[in-house]
Amino acid sequence: MPRATRTLILINVAVFLLEQVDPGDLLRLFALWPLHSGAFRVWQLVTYSFLHDPRNLTHIFFNMFALYMFGRSLEQYWGARRFVIYYLVCVVAAALTQLAVQQVGGVQEETLGASGGIFGVLLAFAWYFPRQRLFIIPIPIPIPAWLFVTVYALVELFFGVTGREQGVAHFAHLGGLLGGALCILYWRARRRFAS
Repeated sequence: MPRATRTLILINVAVFLLEQVDPGDLLRLFALWPLHSGAFRVWQLVTYSFLHDPRNLTHIFFNMFALYMFGRSLEQYWGARRFVIYYLVCVVAAALTQLAVQQVGGVQEETLGASGGIFGVLLAFAWYFPRQRLFIIPIPIPIPAWLFVTVYALVELFFGVTGREQGVAHFAHLGGLLGGALCILYWRARRRFAS
């Protein structure tokens, strides 16, 4: 496994284990709190992505599994430095999107999890490897990466707008996608301008 992908996974797992000991202080200081809550701190724009629900093993498992599956291909394609920059851009974009939605909706609960960064990774994978076939349970046939990510984004948008699936930061996921798209477009424009 490439170095940056491995390091991100290990940090997430280590923090998850720390959460088992004392989740209260970690969540209070490092989860992403709404701007109007009084608990918001600027570092939370990044640190929330290394926290996961301490009572829910599937939350961290699926995020880290996706990071392993798709992050390693991107890191091998881009290199470690560019991959980490991209991942953090997606994390911050997801946080800013979530804060904006919470501000409008008056939500008081914290946000945590790597999903915003993971959605950005999914977008980049589909962007650079669109025809790569993925086996997604329970779909019995392989589907191309571009189709999987497109459908997944539409499902997230549907759930976010309708509010049918409570307790999931759907707009943070979409913010990670948006941040990833803007980052890739910026890199492409800069390369075109330089040449």
